[in-house]
Amino acid sequence: MFTGIVEGLGCVERLERRQASGRQLWLRPPPGWGADMGRGESVAVNGVCLTAVQTGSAGVAFDLAEETLRVTTLGELVPGDPVNLERPLRLGGRLGGHLVLGHVDGVGEVTATEPEGAGRRITIAVPPALRPLLIPKGSVAVDGVSLTVAGLGEATFDVALIPHTLAETTLGRRGVGARVNLEMDVIGKYVRALLGAGGEAREFLARHGLTVPAGGA
Repeated sequence: MFTGIVEGLGCVERLERRQASGRQLWLRPPPGWGADMGRGESVAVNGVCLTAVQTGSAGVAFDLAEETLRVTTLGELVPGDPVNLERPLRLGGRLGGHLVLGHVDGVGEVTATEPEGAGRRITIAVPPALRPLLIPKGSVAVDGVSLTVAGLGEATFDVALIPHTLAETTLGRRGVGARVNLEMDVIGKYVRALLGAGGEAREFLARHGLTVPAGGA
């Protein structure tokens, strides 16, 4: 589990096609970052939870399954691209952003960007199925960055980026047309699923003193 607080920017070394299926992504982490990281550890790369399969002086390698390539932007990376990196939250650590699983729900597209004070406001088109999971001032992870929904349209949402976010994450490089990984708030996803649940789920909730409005959400 992650928090959406990016710890550093890595750099793509190469993206190799595997003989069977999928690809292997090689990254060069920032100096001094993850020196104690070993094989089998999880890392969020642009918001996607990946497992390190090789580590060493040559960098860190991750295997990308076909499903990962299908539902995220990682297959579009090219050598030299920066990527947001975050290691998992330690039990008892500070939850600075919000609960992020690293399980991308879909890909959005930046449709507008404009200065706002010392920062910047960007508008992102969201897949129709994900739009109901957004609420004003709710949380959303964009390329692994924990952000607050600053505005909502029928098929878009806005986020306001402060100078620190622009400087320390890839979002400062995202212009109109850029595709970004989206993970909706996990709590909202569970609530929506329960509100649309069938009889067995309703009975379970009732036994625990909870009720679901008739007809669901």
